Amino acid sequence: MGNAVVTLRVMPKSPDIDLSAIEKKALAEVKEFNGGKDTKVDIQPIAFGLKAVNIIFVMDENQGNPDAIAETVAKIEGVNSAEITDVRRAIG
Repeated sequence: MGNAVVTLRVMPKSPDIDLSAIEKKALAEVKEFNGGKDTKVDIQPIAFGLKAVNIIFVMDENQGNPDAIAETVAKIEGVNSAEITDVRRAIG
């Protein structure tokens, strides 16, 4: 099997939550999950000052379903929700 490129969207509980702290903790969990493979963080404005943290990372398809990392990140303090929004097979 090959690699998959996964997008994890992390939503804070409110616009007042420290987004950088959530990003740091979520990124650490993702890097532990995918063995330190390539990751990228993208902050996306949603509405009324609320921003989402999108973490795009590479994982080995042999690891199976990436929903486990979403469940782990959702438990971080200040996180309202975490969900896998995209999974694609990496070519090349």
